[in-house]
Amino acid sequence: MNNNFELKEYLEDKKKLIEDNLLKLNIAKDSSLSTIAASYSLMAGGKRLRPILCLAAEEICKSRQMLSMNCACAIEMIHTYSLIHDDLPAMDNDDLRRGKPTCHVKFGEAAAILAGDALLTKAFEILATQNLKPETALETIRIISSASGDKGMISGQIKDIEAETKPVNLSELEQIHMEKTGALIRASLKSGAVIAESDEKGINHLDEYGKLIGLAFQVTDDILNVTGNPEVMGKAAGSDSDNNKATYPALIGLENSKTYARELIENSVEHLKYFKQGAGPLHSLAWYILNRKK
Repeated sequence: MNNNFELKEYLEDKKKLIEDNLLKLNIAKDSSLSTIAASYSLMAGGKRLRPILCLAAEEICKSRQMLSMNCACAIEMIHTYSLIHDDLPAMDNDDLRRGKPTCHVKFGEAAAILAGDALLTKAFEILATQNLKPETALETIRIISSASGDKGMISGQIKDIEAETKPVNLSELEQIHMEKTGALIRASLKSGAVIAESDEKGINHLDEYGKLIGLAFQVTDDILNVTGNPEVMGKAAGSDSDNNKATYPALIGLENSKTYARELIENSVEHLKYFKQGAGPLHSLAWYILNRKK
């Protein structure tokens, strides 16, 4: 791990900048229940990992202008929409998210569904009005829509649901996680690199880094669902087993899952060597994903 980089301070600084910008872009411009519910979930806290990865990718590609800020915030809106819908009774049926009542518990199912829809569409409005070259803005829309749609997050989600009623092998489980969780993480990094006008090799290395940390993130999530403290995580533990979810601990065991997650992170940081300098944030973020408690 890179001990010369102060990750805690970096995360705090970037999180504040992101949340300040989210407030400026706030979806709750009126008093309708769905927009209030959307704002409630969007501003409920969380790690803000995906938007931070977007900003860090822009930085490592030698851009310090934070031109990717609105793109990063749009990605966080998409992520929040996915969490609102994941928590619904028809999906994971969770009561807690980020230590607070889930959106449907607080506002009702209809408002939660519409809040998710509102966040998703608001995100693409923001992406379409970025202060970027038109071709650059269009490319970020392509990357993020692909990751969010039927070849990415949605595909992974439906495969995850199907896996509750049929056995899956290790390769199938990996595909579920790469789509459901990993696709938007990869898109965050690629978007930041595209906005920074990185060369193709740089974009590819960040994409491979994102693929590996995205998978490690989900493996770690599976582990925390078994071993984590609900008070620290802000959500229930043991729900994967209760819902008959396909997970790494269930398939290969808890200790093997921990070993696999570490191997993924070790391989991910190899891709940062291409950038030589400025890799501190992404290097430390990879290890943070492995060692997180929530």
